[in-house]
Amino acid sequence: MLTANDHEHTHCFVLDASALLAYLNGEPGAQRVQQCIEQGQAIMSSVNLAEVLSKCADQGMSSADQTALCAALPLEISAFDTALALSSAALRSSTHAQGLSLGDRCCLALAQSRNATALTADQAWSRLGQTDIHVQQIRPDSQRA
Repeated sequence: MLTANDHEHTHCFVLDASALLAYLNGEPGAQRVQQCIEQGQAIMSSVNLAEVLSKCADQGMSSADQTALCAALPLEISAFDTALALSSAALRSSTHAQGLSLGDRCCLALAQSRNATALTADQAWSRLGQTDIHVQQIRPDSQRA
């Protein structure tokens, strides 16, 4: 498991739930996520991990299999703390019009705190006006799922 200090000298990518789901399901964009994971550059908020696990539960995955999935994920899971909660709340006014969820803002807040790039499959993020948070779509226009 990676630690926060491992990322101080390496650019990292914060995975949105949609990005990890694309990777797990072999959807378009999975290769981009895999590249970040293999290079040890991927991190995820515990909030976004909860979103992924909820989707897995919806698809019938058992709790034991969810636990095994968590143990097998080769990325840092960042705990969601008060500082990230405040940052996420501050993003509400600038992201509400685009329809971004709490989970989306948690991902963006973590990316902002790490000066990282947020990876997503969510097209709504392309319309963000935030200039201090870097966002990268994992799917080119021709590969929309």
